[in-house]
Amino acid sequence: MPRPGYTYIMTNKPHGVLYTGVTAYLAERIDQHRGGRGSAFCRRYGLNRLVLVEQHDSIEHAIAREKALKAWRREWKIQLIEAAKAEWDDLFDRIAWG
Repeated sequence: MPRPGYTYIMTNKPHGVLYTGVTAYLAERIDQHRGGRGSAFCRRYGLNRLVLVEQHDSIEHAIAREKALKAWRREWKIQLIEAAKAEWDDLFDRIAWG
């Protein structure tokens, strides 16, 4: 059975800087970002708010989705986030302990 994968978007505030990532271990990866041990980009811009998560059947599907999302215009990413939830709340507590 293939390992599931996740695509995610992080920000520092509503409509702030956006970072799109992919991982097989979502809670651990977001914890790394929040602790300053993730990407240099997240560290540089203080991106610690998880605002979108998409689960995929395999890590390969997640990687393909991440590449597609990275090619999207910023406005499209914002529309995707707001279609999922308009509040821009941090989803980390829901995924870390849920």
